[in-house]
Amino acid sequence: MRFIFFTARAVTGDRKRSLRLAMDITTALLIGCVAVLFNRIFSNSFGLYGILLVMLIGGGLLGNLQFRKRGQVDVRKIFRAIWRLGFFAMGIMYIVLMAAGIAQHMFRV
Repeated sequence: MRFIFFTARAVTGDRKRSLRLAMDITTALLIGCVAVLFNRIFSNSFGLYGILLVMLIGGGLLGNLQFRKRGQVDVRKIFRAIWRLGFFAMGIMYIVLMAAGIAQHMFRV
């Protein structure tokens, strides 16, 4: 994330835009990492599909909320909100699953 942030900041000169770009790119990488960790820890292949399912359900819920409040749906805002919330959720899940994976590997009999 730091490499992306500093590269984008050097190119654009805008700190907020660079931070958003770094978060967006890191989210995609975190989704892949969390999916692989989930698959390895639980010995299945549902990780990526589960993440995408939760993100789609969250987008649907936000879209419904936005439609009820404003009468129209702005898909771009919903996608951006879900993507940015995904950054924080995937960061937390990465830490939890990495700790679980290390513990599982250390205490395996």
